[in-house]
Amino acid sequence: MSDRIIKTVDAPEGIEGQGFFAGKLDDLVGLARANSLWPLPFATSCCGIEFMATMASHYDISRFGSERMSFSARQADILMVMGTISKKMGPVLKQVYLQMAEPRWVLSVGACACSGGIFDTYSVLQGIDRIIPVDVYVPGCPPRPEQILDGFMQIQEIAKSEQRRRRESPEYKALLASYGIE
Repeated sequence: MSDRIIKTVDAPEGIEGQGFFAGKLDDLVGLARANSLWPLPFATSCCGIEFMATMASHYDISRFGSERMSFSARQADILMVMGTISKKMGPVLKQVYLQMAEPRWVLSVGACACSGGIFDTYSVLQGIDRIIPVDVYVPGCPPRPEQILDGFMQIQEIAKSEQRRRRESPEYKALLASYGIE
């Protein structure tokens, strides 16, 4: 039994040997970022209840390295917007986004955050992507916890594969400029 080695995760590409491993720094940083994301939940309605279920023991988002919810924008990596966002709340959401340090990712959860949902009225923002850039959309009204976890895992893949210098690229700066963010 002690001779048997169970390999659950494939090692990243690199040079291996007795007592050492050499690889790219971007891969190592991406792996660390992907498995230590601290989410900031911005929950306003029923999608927030589904997120609470995602945090509970049955689904357990802490399996993905996110057991610490950060309610301070300055300590969060991922902004999880869940529920209806009114136009009055839009500037507050944008301010929270701007207070987050780079790199930062945004997960839009539920039909209301993605597109305004059933509330096609003058007071409801018709999708948060009108004020901040969104990385992953999770549809549903409300989405199941499994869907929220899937969206979170997609953010992990983005964090893992993103180069360290992408945020300094002209394309990324142009994206932020299109939202009026410097």
